[in-house]
Amino acid sequence: MDKKHLHNLLSAVRSGSVSVAEAVRRLQHLDYEDLGFAKVDHHRALRQGFPEVIFCPGKTTEQIVSIAERLAQNETTVFATRASAEVFAALQAALPRVEYYELPRAVVINRDHSLPGAGRVLVVSAGTADLAVAEEAALTAELMGSRVERLYDVGVAGVHRLLANQAMLQAANVLVVVAGMEGALASVVGGLVDKPVIAVPTSVGYGASFGGLAALLGMLNSCASGVSVVNIDNGFGGGYTAALINRLAAAKEE
Repeated sequence: MDKKHLHNLLSAVRSGSVSVAEAVRRLQHLDYEDLGFAKVDHHRALRQGFPEVIFCPGKTTEQIVSIAERLAQNETTVFATRASAEVFAALQAALPRVEYYELPRAVVINRDHSLPGAGRVLVVSAGTADLAVAEEAALTAELMGSRVERLYDVGVAGVHRLLANQAMLQAANVLVVVAGMEGALASVVGGLVDKPVIAVPTSVGYGASFGGLAALLGMLNSCASGVSVVNIDNGFGGGYTAALINRLAAAKEE
């Protein structure tokens, strides 16, 4: 939809010939911006409640900067995952309000730190080696408007560390459990709580963990009810799904 058609639609809303609901329906399907190498979806936030996210691997630095510049024009939050220090430097040179989160390797542009989080998402990690993935999940959920708490290094090798924090487990609307090795932590947490558990297997472990496959299969075969699984090292996917669930739960609490 170009400016002329958008102007006509807004004029029709003002005159009453088109309802607000109908205008919103049309705006949800506005055309994307074609950059040749990418088609930037400026209205994903309108449809899904969060803007398009830039997955950096496989893209050149120039492509990432170009996409980010287009998204930032709408003064919305721009989120780039798996970003290198080189990508951060290039974005920082091109745009204002650029922040780099080193552990999850994420870049955020136009973040509003004054926004209070809603509900409660708890991100749980088995070990310190899982923190990069756990922090990707936590940051994603925070940017999507969730209040996030962290409970780290409570794996099953010392399960008393987890059991000592049951109040945190029970208080959350949804939990993201991040673990490598055999991935057993998700099943343990799933057996303790009555809330959804999003399990995130990591590629942490010795040779027979097969780069996270052992943890993935262990989580998929969990005997605990209420455990759902995302892909290996996919902290973003785990955090995103948790934020969507928390958004619904938080709305009911209001």
